[in-house]
Order: sequence, then structure tokens, then C-alpha cells
Amino acid sequence: MLYRLHGTIQPYAWGGHDYIPQLLRREPGNKPAAELWFGDHPQAPSTIEADGRQLPLDAWIAENPARALSAQSRQRFGDRLPFLLKILDVRLPLSIQLHPDKAQAEAGYAREEAAGIARDAATRNYPDDNHKPESMIALGDFWLLHGFAPLDTIYRRIDSRPSLAPLAALISAHGLLDAYTRIMQATPATLAAWLDPLFARPAPQDVSTDPAYWLHYAPRAIHIDPARPDPGLLSFYLFNIVYMKEGEGIFQRARLPHAYLRGQNIELMAASNNVLRAGLTPKHIDIGELLRIVDANPVNPAILAPPAPHEHAPHVYPAPVDDYTLTTIRLPDGMNLPLANPEATILLNLEGRLRVTAGEDSLELRSGEAAYLTPGTPVHLDAHEGCYIVIASNR
Repeated sequence: MLYRLHGTIQPYAWGGHDYIPQLLRREPGNKPAAELWFGDHPQAPSTIEADGRQLPLDAWIAENPARALSAQSRQRFGDRLPFLLKILDVRLPLSIQLHPDKAQAEAGYAREEAAGIARDAATRNYPDDNHKPESMIALGDFWLLHGFAPLDTIYRRIDSRPSLAPLAALISAHGLLDAYTRIMQATPATLAAWLDPLFARPAPQDVSTDPAYWLHYAPRAIHIDPARPDPGLLSFYLFNIVYMKEGEGIFQRARLPHAYLRGQNIELMAASNNVLRAGLTPKHIDIGELLRIVDANPVNPAILAPPAPHEHAPHVYPAPVDDYTLTTIRLPDGMNLPLANPEATILLNLEGRLRVTAGEDSLELRSGEAAYLTPGTPVHLDAHEGCYIVIASNR
């Protein structure tokens, strides 16, 4: 069966004001529109139109689990969607963060439950027992931090900054993990000695395709309180600074530190809110737990190629997880396409007008509008004005 689904906006302070309202054909409001969520996450569930009612998606699934989810999905993931689909508008850098693997999440959740920490407490690291792998697709020029950079890249960056010479010595003598541990545990005076000389550099030009911009921008524009230096600022010299073009994707696995810096993207993740933060945030940072699970091995970012310009078939962005599958389709005006999936599916249209038909049921989806397809529902897609379609389901 086919149901209309309304996303929920999250007004986080780092978000932009224009992109998501324009996507939804609304006037911008006074608050930022940082994220648009499509899913049943209890923090901000979507609204579904079903059986003559509008109600939160999590409530509807709880009332209709056998209709909303496949038997296989319920057995593996419980009576909930195993994924969460988002559109993000990143105006200011997000906090540097990483997420546990499944075993770490289960152990951390059990530990904090036994300790009696409220699940919504600011000091809670594990509000649930799930991992949180993430995939994203750039909707234009997009910047992010993604894992520790190769050593030659790190040395090249810090060699031209004399105040960071102690970091090079630490890495050379003790390795990346030990050096990162010392950075995260450093006193404010030590951090100031490393960071303050960087603030005196001339203001950079905003060259959107030059990673060097971020090496200057980070200490100048993100650093707010000189009395409380943020060790996360040094991550710009240690992590991969990744530039992505429209349609390119990337997968972010467990234990990999990362941060979105600027731009708009599609994000699909496992249904979890387990976050260990590592800087650029006023929120709780559990340094001990962060250092226990972080993977400090250098990585070379693996950019996932976009579909070919004239490809109109479903294009899958691969991810080595079973919680979700991320697919896009570009349909030119007048083209139609059949689509079927054995699992529950969220279908989101980002451009043009899309007619979705399932038997006698039909919906028109304009930009920013979505549909919920129950398991095994075959649909027919008809594009008007050219459509860009995002499809989220589990395997």
C-alpha cells in the first residue's frame, strides 16, 4: 500500500535558513532549518496519512506492525524502521563525532542502563543499543572531515605551522592514537600554545574547492572562546578534508571520526542516536569513552561515483550494512518506470512532480514530499518536469 509521508524539520543552530524551506516551497522562518527527517525515530517522527488520519509514523507502525514491516525485518530489527532518511543543510560545521559498532553499542547501552542514567540525559552516550553507520550523497558542493589522514598529509600540514611542531614530534614518537589522546587530554594552556599562533594568520579567501581554506577557516571562524581552547580545532590538521561534488557519495563506518562542514546532502543511517563527540560543540564530550572506541588508523576516503549523466535506472550507493539501502533515480520529463521492493520503503522526491501509482492508489509528490510503501508494494513512477528521487529501504 501507498501512503503520503510528511517530513519533520529539526531547527539545529548550525543549519541554514533557506534550502529546506525552498525545497518545501515555503517561506523561510526565524529558526534554522537544519535537517528534514523521514522515518519513525521517536525524537522527530514523520507524519503519515493513513486510514483517514494523520499520525506520527512510529505510532502508526506500532498499531500496524504486520502491515508496515515485513516479517523478516521485524524478526531482525524489531517493530520499527531500521533506517532514518534525512536532508541536511549545513551552514556551520557540525560537532566532530563518531559512532560505536554494534557490540560496543550493546555493551554501552547495558552499562548506562545499569547505572541508571536517563536515556535523555545530556551525559548519556548510548541512548539505544544500535550501531549508526551512515551514507551520504552531496546535493552540491559539500565539505566534510572523514577519518584520520595519511601521515604524509598530516606532516605536510603541520610542518608549515611552527606552533604545531610538538604534534609532529608526538606522532613520530608515539603514533597517531597516542598523539590524539594527548591532544584530547591537553590542558587549556597547552592547547592555547598550539592554537593561538594560528589565529594571527590573515583572513583567508573563501575558495570553495581548496582544502587549504579549511585549515585557515577552522581556527579563525570556529574558535569562539580563547579562554577555553577546543581540541577539536586540531582535527582539521589530522583528518581528511574531503570535497564532494553533486551526486557523489560516501559511507561512514563505525568508530570513524567525521564532521560535516558545509553544504547540503542526503543522509541515510541506521536508526540510532548513539554519538561520541570530539569537539566543535558545547555538548557533552566523554573523552575517556571517545578514546576507547575511536579508530585512529589513517584512511583514504572512498568517494562513491554518481550515476552517469544519462542514466535513468535506479542507482545504488553501496554500503556494507543490512540496515539500509540507498538508491537514487533521475527521470526526465515524461519518463515512467516500474519499481518494487520486498521491504518497507520511503520514496522522496527532490525535484519536479512525480506521480506514484500503486494499483488504484495514486499520489503526486512535489519537491520535498515523500511516500511510505509497505513491503512488497509494486509502484509505477511517472515524471513531470524531471524528477530526482531518493529511495530508502533495508535489505
